[in-house]
Amino acid sequence: MQAQVKPWGNSQGIRISKDDLQKANIAIDDILDVQISDGMIVLMKPFRHKTLEERAAEFGGQLDLDGEYDWGEQMGREVWE
Repeated sequence: MQAQVKPWGNSQGIRISKDDLQKANIAIDDILDVQISDGMIVLMKPFRHKTLEERAAEFGGQLDLDGEYDWGEQMGREVWE
């Protein structure tokens, strides 16, 4: 992909196609980290922890917080009742 630097008000900017942004999982109004080094500009989406609601949505909104959980076989000297 190539992009041309153009004037944008008192600054300069480039345009990135919607398809390329979708491939990078970047949406309008996302905040990006900018790193500049040796003639390169790198744009990266910062790491963000998911909210409880986002995590629940991955499981169809069902978080089984009640009941028992199978932790597997006993190891060491723990006592399970």
